[in-house]
Amino acid sequence: MTDADRSDDIGSYATLFTTVTSPLFAARGSQRWLQVAVARAPELLQEALRTSGALDYGETVDWKSPLGTENFCEYRDGAVLRCLGIDHLPNRKLSEFWPARGPVWDALGTTSGGHHLLVEAKAHIAEAASPASQASEKSLELIRSSLAEARRYYSPRSTAEWSGSLYQYANRLAFQYFFAKANGLPFRLVFLNFCNAVDVSGPESEAEWHGATKLIHSLLGVPDDLRDRGVFHAFVDARKLTDIAHQ
Repeated sequence: MTDADRSDDIGSYATLFTTVTSPLFAARGSQRWLQVAVARAPELLQEALRTSGALDYGETVDWKSPLGTENFCEYRDGAVLRCLGIDHLPNRKLSEFWPARGPVWDALGTTSGGHHLLVEAKAHIAEAASPASQASEKSLELIRSSLAEARRYYSPRSTAEWSGSLYQYANRLAFQYFFAKANGLPFRLVFLNFCNAVDVSGPESEAEWHGATKLIHSLLGVPDDLRDRGVFHAFVDARKLTDIAHQ
């Protein structure tokens, strides 16, 4: 790949990210609990990932974001690759798959086993429902094409519309497909669900999250279990982080 191609994949998108403006933990919800877990309870987070299958036995995570030393920065687009130490994509350029201003990832990490982790965190089920894509017509054409490509990978017979009310969940699946399948990189996608997040009246049990996930997968037309595609669901009890957050 030429330097020009590297710039298109990494450099031109590298400045597109969002930050929390204060080094203090976020006030509430999944953003707060994930920041606390990464900063002060990484072992608890790793155990949840290990239980889900996202981490192999003995595998550990070097978290790249969100880090308090970087104002809990959250990355998107080519900045994701730069954050993970990836200097180019071997098969397809990001700009060919998705327009600028793509998904912002709640957490990014690299494991001792050489895997890259993309994390989407939720603390209450209503977060799973998202507005349809608000992209311009030109960008929407590319997005829909890429969503359909990813859908065929996960479930060849599905005809579900992925750019509607479950767009956020769907585009996370699409990016896992793009990095892991289309580019052959060792990526794993983790949907991290917090239980007992009383600050946002979240679900009390993993069973509630399992039920919501089953419905989402049904509506998107994909199998309940996508672990063979590198997609995992992990659970952390927010009560275990409450006291830690105030230390």
